[in-house]
Amino acid sequence: MKSARFVMFTVLALAPILFAYGQAADSRPPITGISHLSVYSSDSAKTESFYVHNLGAVKRADPENPQGVRYYFNPTQFIEVLPLPAGEASINRLDHVAYITTNVEGLRRYVAAHAIAVPSVMKSGADGSRWFDVNDPEGNKVEFVQPPAHPAPVPPNPLSNHIIHVGYIVHSRSAEDAFYRTGLGFRPYWYGGRKEGTPDWISQQVPDGTDWIEYMMVSGPETRGIPAGLSAASLGSSDHFSLGVFDMKKTAELLYSEDRIPERNSGPRIGRDGKWQYNFFDPDGTRAEIMEFQPVGKPCCSEFTAASPTK
Repeated sequence: MKSARFVMFTVLALAPILFAYGQAADSRPPITGISHLSVYSSDSAKTESFYVHNLGAVKRADPENPQGVRYYFNPTQFIEVLPLPAGEASINRLDHVAYITTNVEGLRRYVAAHAIAVPSVMKSGADGSRWFDVNDPEGNKVEFVQPPAHPAPVPPNPLSNHIIHVGYIVHSRSAEDAFYRTGLGFRPYWYGGRKEGTPDWISQQVPDGTDWIEYMMVSGPETRGIPAGLSAASLGSSDHFSLGVFDMKKTAELLYSEDRIPERNSGPRIGRDGKWQYNFFDPDGTRAEIMEFQPVGKPCCSEFTAASPTK
């Protein structure tokens, strides 16, 4: 009887701990937005001129990779630029995409509990940030970052201070949906294409914010990687990031008056999603899409099914 009472006492004492652990395993910590896009550069001076002069970002050291640099648009969003990897030349200029979370260790446990391979230990930067990375079903590197508690301030950027979405090539919508929507809780935002009924661009919004990932759909026999025959220009246009603005006319006037429009650009024009956009390209071809927060007309192909960013 005494043994039975002891067992019952032990179970009751452990119950709150076991319950809390179960909650931690089942409850996904918030994923609030885009952290950064990491890209490669073949000419650091030209790349710096593009991100600082043309886009108005603030250059700083890279606490994650000493070989890289960061170009900040606000204290927690930036473009990371890395030197081209040694070895065989490739047209690829994308290293990874990254999202912000408020509890990176909790998210690592959550992701592991949902059958996604995660590293056994967390990484940390000199600025106090912590992160881990995984691979999506097509082998793309995806990073989750908890920013430092007190990130260094960034002066207001008259062009934009918000990276509202990132995008990269995707072969299988269903495979990526299993990762982003089923595994991580991302939500449908919008899809569209050059022709009605053929989705070329599929957007999934972060679970706890208004930023989104855009699948840039490609077709062919491959199930991952860069399709054979895809040009460097097309790849760079697909692997991209977008800066949100309120008024495209004022934005274009600002860029024109300060001689900040790069040689390679397209637009401004209204995209298939009904939003004004203006496309710039960095010296290695990565597209920087400047986009109005809100649509000015009816989008093609589908309605917006989640709220668009407002600032």
